[in-house]
Amino acid sequence: MIRFSGKLAGGAAVAALVATAALAQDGTAVSRGMIPGGENYGGPATVQVPAPTPAPAPKSTDAFAQAFPQTVSEPVVQGGLRIAAPLVQNWTVGQAAQLVALIEGIGAEGLDPKDYDLAPLKVALASGPSKELNELASQSFIWLVEDLRDGRTPMEAREQWFVVDPDRDLNPAGNVLAEAISTGDIRGTLMKLNPTHPDYAKLKAELANTPASATSKRKLIRANMDRWRWLARDLGSQYLITNVPEFQLRLTVKNRIISTYRTIVGKPGRTATPQLAEVVEGVVFNPTWTVPQSIVKGEGLGAKVLANPAWGKRNGYVATKGANGYITVVQQPGPGNSLGMMKLEMPNAHAIFFHDTPSRHLFASDFRALSHGCVRTERALELAMTMAILGKGATKDEAVAISTSGKYTKVMLEKQWPAYITYFTMASDINGQMATFKDIYGRDTPVLASLDKPRVRNRSNVVDDEVIVIEDDLQDS
Repeated sequence: MIRFSGKLAGGAAVAALVATAALAQDGTAVSRGMIPGGENYGGPATVQVPAPTPAPAPKSTDAFAQAFPQTVSEPVVQGGLRIAAPLVQNWTVGQAAQLVALIEGIGAEGLDPKDYDLAPLKVALASGPSKELNELASQSFIWLVEDLRDGRTPMEAREQWFVVDPDRDLNPAGNVLAEAISTGDIRGTLMKLNPTHPDYAKLKAELANTPASATSKRKLIRANMDRWRWLARDLGSQYLITNVPEFQLRLTVKNRIISTYRTIVGKPGRTATPQLAEVVEGVVFNPTWTVPQSIVKGEGLGAKVLANPAWGKRNGYVATKGANGYITVVQQPGPGNSLGMMKLEMPNAHAIFFHDTPSRHLFASDFRALSHGCVRTERALELAMTMAILGKGATKDEAVAISTSGKYTKVMLEKQWPAYITYFTMASDINGQMATFKDIYGRDTPVLASLDKPRVRNRSNVVDDEVIVIEDDLQDS
């Protein structure tokens, strides 16, 4: 998530912005201070800060020098941003020994030691302080930062994932490296990158208690640990979070569940609910519903309402025909409205939001992937009033009066709520017990497959999956 003018934004708009910035920053490793396979901190109009003349050091092999140029040690300044620390720094033998031990035990974090060039690092360590030790240790450390901070899974394996993770900007790898070197606490510095949500620690404990022979379960645990890294390290003090395969929504304050609500999510296929990190800006009580053209035109509803206004009025429909013949139909507020009694205002490129439904009997079903993408919630009016009150958009009495008025009313929140739509197939259930959930959209397959492949270097952090704008046909279920 990225904050613009005091609001969080995500999805395709941010992806486009990031992509534009990436193009503007295209340049050579010399001018950008980049580790091949690592991060690039350059940008337009960067200014090089002269580095002290390095002391003579043992000559590296030509192949290594080409893959890992000396110029990465030069810091880069970008206008308006703090100075990014160099991506290669000097290591003591003791610090490098800490790093080796950490990599050897990195399996506890669901990562694989062989991804971090352990063998050549050990050889360099055995030879004592050297330029090559500095380069190899820095390289392995930077890769660990990237995987612990951003997740090991490449973007192409994250299906319908549209979350922009702020941690890359908040914790540049060079700055994390500088902290580790200056404090001497290699492990502690890296472990501070771990997600703060309690479920990450629970999954880590589950991994520790799962025997090596249970390979499938261990891979599933690792995949879901990595999914937590795809999100912001800290989700905030209060937020909504729904786990799509679990069909549950949680209202959470300080990582403590205040209320839970059953959900109905998108059907598999193009109507599957995407994974988002957005912001609830307001609550709409007694909403209207603009009927999609698939019903207005495709099913002839528009012509029917125009031909029989009395029938339309009884069913809450108002039709308007423009000069160009285009017909719009809006369902008015009422008990039969397809959005029910409320919707949460959550602007995003996918037209996804949380809302009520008049078909509340569907919440009794065990399998609830039934919608065209939006998330329907049980006890929705309770949720709406709670959000309005906690967000200080209305007092309790005002919320009651508004909700029972029968009139369309939008209550904007003074305190906006982050909302996370996630996809975990192993996680704590609403009772706090570790559970597995059916992979209803088949999104585990590419993530699990990526764990069997070598770590992808030079990974993009730009979301480039297809944005499917939801046209929620609310009458089909």
